[in-house]
Amino acid sequence: YAAEIYEETWQWLNERSCASLINPMLLEQYAMSASRWVQLEGINSQYGFITKTAQGVVTASPFVAQAQAYMKQTNQLWYQIYQVVRENCAVEYRGATPHDDMMERLLTARRGG
Repeated sequence: YAAEIYEETWQWLNERSCASLINPMLLEQYAMSASRWVQLEGINSQYGFITKTAQGVVTASPFVAQAQAYMKQTNQLWYQIYQVVRENCAVEYRGATPHDDMMERLLTARRGG
């Protein structure tokens, strides 16, 4: 998903004449983090939120904590990108952003499509 997210976000930034203001490395980090988050949420949906240890003790799946960490990182990176848009857009922007579409991406990944 990283390439899709990168392209979609770059296109959104370009439409607002802000693509040149964003460091490509920041955009790459955002896309990679978001794609990993989507992947981990898919794993959580498929295998559940709890697991058993070798000793038979029920515990939280390690994928839950990893997904939460990537979600936090993804949001922080998005806020950095969006701040540049807010500071440099000539008109106030309202409407959907590529980051808003992340829930749709999670649901699509869950269905396997």
